[in-house]
Amino acid sequence: MDRLRAGGVYLLVVLVGAGAFLYPFWLPSQSLGTQAHAGDAPLLAAVVGALAVGAIVLEVRRGTMNGATIALLGVLGAAAGLLRLLDLPGGGSGIFFLVVLAGAAFGPRFGLLLGLVAMATSAIVTGGVGPWLPFQMLALCWMGAGAGFVGRLTARLPRRSELAVLAAYGWVWGFVFGAIMNLWFWPFAVGEGDLSWTPGIGLSETLRRYWSFYVITSFGWDAAGALANAVLIAVTGGALLPSFRRFAGRLRPHVEMNDVSDVPVGATR
Repeated sequence: MDRLRAGGVYLLVVLVGAGAFLYPFWLPSQSLGTQAHAGDAPLLAAVVGALAVGAIVLEVRRGTMNGATIALLGVLGAAAGLLRLLDLPGGGSGIFFLVVLAGAAFGPRFGLLLGLVAMATSAIVTGGVGPWLPFQMLALCWMGAGAGFVGRLTARLPRRSELAVLAAYGWVWGFVFGAIMNLWFWPFAVGEGDLSWTPGIGLSETLRRYWSFYVITSFGWDAAGALANAVLIAVTGGALLPSFRRFAGRLRPHVEMNDVSDVPVGATR
């Protein structure tokens, strides 16, 4: 039962996040404010934080997380948050590669939680607390969870092949993260002509306008960030990924079965 509840909490994180990004597209124009998510961002942050705490509590009750796992989650989250302070060429960020590698080693649930913790930590360290923060947390937790699923598929590949796949994943997510993050404010932007969204224009026209907006405003920046992700994963993964996998093996719960033959006849069990 706890397993189903934990799975339901992780699913809620995905659904709540997707709803938070997309609901402005279903609002009439008179309902959209001039400031993107200024009113609902604190509530979203509280809901996401509560879901994360609930997921950890359920994992502890199931026995799939313990004190060491939670401590490791905190340490890696703090390290990833601090790495965001690195100024990489082209505007790349050091927070992403560690989330991808740890997610691949520890699995999708750990990767999801790590993305939330890492982005929250980085916001406190860099002073980047604002209405955009819960959306950054959601986008990064999806990246970490996806890396966990990729890691399950690549675990038996030769090390170089696995790192190549993870580097490609990080490269793709360099664009995906930027494309997702634009959605937190783009529906509220007005006065940009064909680069802005207007209620009632339809899905195909919305996608066309957004693509034009993304290419003009974000594509070059995200291309540099994507390259930084791939290079960092390829350079550091050879050392970090095996270490993470060893820790993952030690933290994985083990069930010991008692030998029935060792129990004396008539003994109370």
